[in-house]
Amino acid sequence: MTNKNKRPSWDEYFLKVAMLVSERATCPRMHVGCVLVKDKQILATGYNGSIPGDAHCEDDGCIIVDNHCVRTNHAEINAIAQCASHGVRTKGATAYVTNMPCTTCSKALVASGIKEIIVFSDYHDTLATDFFKKANVPIRKLPIPNGIIKYDLDSYSSAKKIDFDKE
Repeated sequence: MTNKNKRPSWDEYFLKVAMLVSERATCPRMHVGCVLVKDKQILATGYNGSIPGDAHCEDDGCIIVDNHCVRTNHAEINAIAQCASHGVRTKGATAYVTNMPCTTCSKALVASGIKEIIVFSDYHDTLATDFFKKANVPIRKLPIPNGIIKYDLDSYSSAKKIDFDKE
């Protein structure tokens, strides 16, 4: 098998999904994505963004309190809330997050039964490591996965490009 066809590991795959999810974030201070996974199945995703009905930071600016934007819900909270709103149990799931969770999100992840945290970057002024340690929730810090999505339509014999001029 050539390197061109190398499949990402499960950890790389879910971290790349978290990176893609982070592209929906609306706070210019940091784009974060979170993917909650259990048994290699995605339970929910979340990104940092304003509550429904509120203006977005990128449109109306951030609301900064103690060097944190409080206009947005963080990615982890949004993923947990998505599970709650759909009746999906988070107990025993793994959280793949682009950045180390903040103090508040770390407590929410622990309280929701997340069993492991996987990240590829740190976050300023957080007590997450302390809270995860107290709750026996391991943190794995992995290298950032390749951010390129490889999809070569021309190389797939069963695929046919859409001719938008004829549509």
